[in-house]
Amino acid sequence: MRLLTARLIGSLFIGITVVSLFSSYFEVSSEERHQRADLERRAEVFGESLAENIEPHFEHSTYGELRRIVERYANREHLLGIAIYNSRAEAIAITPGLVASLSKPPQLVTTVESSNQPAGQFTKLNGGSAHVYVLPMHQQEAVAGALMVVHDTSYIGAQRRHLWRETFSRILIQMVVVALCTLVIVRWSLTRPIARAAQWMRALRVGRATSRAALPEWDFLQPLTYEMRTIAESLHHARSAAQAEAQLRDAAESVWTSERLGVHIRSKLGESSLLVLSNREPYMHARNGKALEVIVPASGLVTALEPILRACNGTWIAHGSADGDRETVDRHDHVRVPPDDPRYTLRRVWLTKEEEEGYYYGFANEGLWPLCHIAHTRPLFRVSDWEYYQEVNRKFAEAVLEEMRGIEQPVLLAQDYHFALAPRMIKEKRPDARVAIFWHIPWPNPEAFRICPWQRELLDGLLGADLIGFHVQAHCNNFMQTVDRALESRVDWERFSVERQGHIAAVRPFPISVDFNEFADTNQHSDSYTDRIALLKEQGVEAIFLGVGVDRLDYTKGILERFLAIERLLEKYPEYQGNFTFVQLGAPSRTHIKRYHDFLGEVESEADRINWRFQKGRWKPIVFLKQQHSHAEIQRYYRAADVCIVTSLHDGMNLVAKEFIAARDDEHGALILSCFTGAARELHDALLVNPYDIDQTADAIRAALEMSPEEKRRRMLRLRKSVREYNIYRWAANLVGELCDMRVDEDRVDHTSASAAA
Repeated sequence: MRLLTARLIGSLFIGITVVSLFSSYFEVSSEERHQRADLERRAEVFGESLAENIEPHFEHSTYGELRRIVERYANREHLLGIAIYNSRAEAIAITPGLVASLSKPPQLVTTVESSNQPAGQFTKLNGGSAHVYVLPMHQQEAVAGALMVVHDTSYIGAQRRHLWRETFSRILIQMVVVALCTLVIVRWSLTRPIARAAQWMRALRVGRATSRAALPEWDFLQPLTYEMRTIAESLHHARSAAQAEAQLRDAAESVWTSERLGVHIRSKLGESSLLVLSNREPYMHARNGKALEVIVPASGLVTALEPILRACNGTWIAHGSADGDRETVDRHDHVRVPPDDPRYTLRRVWLTKEEEEGYYYGFANEGLWPLCHIAHTRPLFRVSDWEYYQEVNRKFAEAVLEEMRGIEQPVLLAQDYHFALAPRMIKEKRPDARVAIFWHIPWPNPEAFRICPWQRELLDGLLGADLIGFHVQAHCNNFMQTVDRALESRVDWERFSVERQGHIAAVRPFPISVDFNEFADTNQHSDSYTDRIALLKEQGVEAIFLGVGVDRLDYTKGILERFLAIERLLEKYPEYQGNFTFVQLGAPSRTHIKRYHDFLGEVESEADRINWRFQKGRWKPIVFLKQQHSHAEIQRYYRAADVCIVTSLHDGMNLVAKEFIAARDDEHGALILSCFTGAARELHDALLVNPYDIDQTADAIRAALEMSPEEKRRRMLRLRKSVREYNIYRWAANLVGELCDMRVDEDRVDHTSASAAA
């Protein structure tokens, strides 16, 4: 640090000195030019005034009078002397001081007499500096001689030397002040923060601090601070992962982690590369005023697939939907992500407003979504939406094929009901590729799926994949039955596969989950009772018990049925009036689709009705928070709630239930779970309900609130063990691992494609 300070002060000294010298040089030069110009003006004025007095004497040749005039004016400031010459350049009157200096007239006198024009010049005179100004004298309009005025200019040089002395004195004072200021700034703004940061990092290295401990804020070193935080987070996660692995080895357990998933996938992929296809992108660039802001959408899918793509430098292909996305891509529509540590490529595909409206909001969410959820909302199938769905699937398939160019045996993992046609389109062009599609929503029974006018095309597109994944076995069964009834194919129930046009597609269940450690890491081990009181106070409510629901505002989530169950609880068990409050966190979704817009109004109306019926004082039964909530905000409610209520009418899995369990490291709280969710197949210690049975759900809420702490703890321990072992990384490892292990018969697929083309 001393060397750094010395270098800094030395650099400042040199810089200040150079700048000051240049500045002083221009200042002194300017002053010297000003004084010279002033002297020339004074010489000219004085000479002209004196000439007016001398010329009359030239006419009468009164040289004696000329000598008296010269002697009278000889004592003026800075004046060395005056000389008068006749037409032959002979001195006829001259001050005594000039006699010794001028042995002969200056050349300038002859020049002025011959040109009849006054002139002046700076010259050396008797070893000193002087200014000579000569004017022609006239007699009857003819040049009869010359008047010479000589000024001493040594005072200009003295002034210049004085200015330089002042400059050096000022530079010296400045350097002393700068040195002192620099020492103070370095000590208070650099040395001390760096020492504190070093102490912080030392404590972090030896395990006496966490990555969330206070780190000094440096306004002028923000990039370094940010990188230090990133390194600290990485070190913290690495240490946590190592400790977790050690604990698992000690307990002879095998839990999947992000690091383990990365190693596993690298070994499976070998020299190949992984591509992910989804409608939603993992990183969005949104414009916030003039700045671009990076947004990470809340998605378990990103959590699961990022470690794989980071490990193999893969490519994620998605719809670029944010208003700043186009500004961040290169000419191939690529951008490296994550922004702070680029490890894989995001390829963005652009859709027109009409394409997005028809493909996403139309066919996918007004057609397939209600069709697959069987939630008493009529699916809408329009020919125009189907045409856009085909067109967009083809556009994404072409983007995938472009990214596969030059890659041998690429691996593609397509996501969800938005891309049912893409697997066939891709497989026909790249039969060597291993293609999987995971269907994140339920698959209905064959009778329900027959409603779709294009069921055969959708099934044929899906069967182009090598692996088709669902959350639970029941959805696999429904899919196989649908294929068996709708398409000409060979359904192998023993191996759970379908052969069509010489291509075999395997159908498997892969229950998705959450990152268990992510929820555990964010907990601050605060008291749930204190958190509950604080949260209720923030909402202006007083209550003893707190229930929570976290959902997108979707008609499949059973929110209205949940509210009716709360109303029934208060009717049947009036002792909970004034004591139990339910908080519904509802994120608005797809609101410009009429059914969703209407549903939002229904939820608000039902909450208002129940509150109007029961509300009293500072208590009300339902608090409806209609807005997007951050991860941290949701965590607070998870940890504070006595009961989490999940009453989906039909759900592929439902990760809210698993998030709630992962967040409860205090091993308290109870989970009420709809039997129509995929999660109900795994979470046997939840209180399972039929959400359509309002009385049953109301009784389950009462049972959860009155359950003994010992019973809650036993149930939560078993639930947490299940979620910890079957986490999101295990889901990704099983799905991609099985896909990579599948045999791809290129010759047969090529032959089949050629036959189909013929």
